Amino acid sequence: MGQFVRLEVVDGIGTIRLERPPVNAINTQVQEELRTAALAAAGDDTVRAVVVHGSGRHFAAGADITEFTRTTYQEMVFRAGALSSALDAVARITKPVVAAVTGYALGGGCELALACDWRVIAEDAKLGQPEIKLGLIPGAGGTQRLSRLIGPARAKDLIFSGRMVDSEEALRIGLADRVVPADQVYATAVELVRQYTTGPALALRAAKQAIDSGLGMDLAAGLELEAHLFAGLFATDDRLEGTTAFVEKRDPRFTGR
Repeated sequence: MGQFVRLEVVDGIGTIRLERPPVNAINTQVQEELRTAALAAAGDDTVRAVVVHGSGRHFAAGADITEFTRTTYQEMVFRAGALSSALDAVARITKPVVAAVTGYALGGGCELALACDWRVIAEDAKLGQPEIKLGLIPGAGGTQRLSRLIGPARAKDLIFSGRMVDSEEALRIGLADRVVPADQVYATAVELVRQYTTGPALALRAAKQAIDSGLGMDLAAGLELEAHLFAGLFATDDRLEGTTAFVEKRDPRFTGR
């Protein structure tokens, strides 16, 4: 698909794979190729779940800082929104998405992992938002998604200090969902989402939308959104199949329609 980012589809699982050795640093080209891959995964009906994975030893060790040294404020005013929206394209994939993290997931790499629904990380992985050490702050979702995931106090600790966390701490604070040996990370991530490849795709999409959108609403608005999405599923073939299978005491055969 791109020079540094590819979308591979096998048995209903799309893998968005970063391949920019040695550390999969995210430059402008990688950013735009990530956007393209995310939109392709979202729009491909054969893709029922997604794994985001970095080839080689590292998931993504952050932004390509060599670009920052020569970027002016006037240029970044226009570029910052593009960087944020590229990673947001991953967050907006309307299917289950898991990050398979080995090695470093720092800065933009951590933000990419945060854009996923879950994070499977290696026992020796390191995650963090070190932008403060460059006189910057996270600019692609870190201040927002990290605080929603692990709480504002813990997010401030990581962002203010710029320190890295190991797998044990990541799991304890909720930054990681599963910790496995490095050579098992990708396979574990695939198995985590495999169950969704034969699930009710429209119901899964509605559930993800209700949760993600509801986080930005007050309770009343969130409940209204949930009710709207719930009612809409009564127009789907999978709802009829699921309820019929339950009454007939058999396993449902969902088609994603």
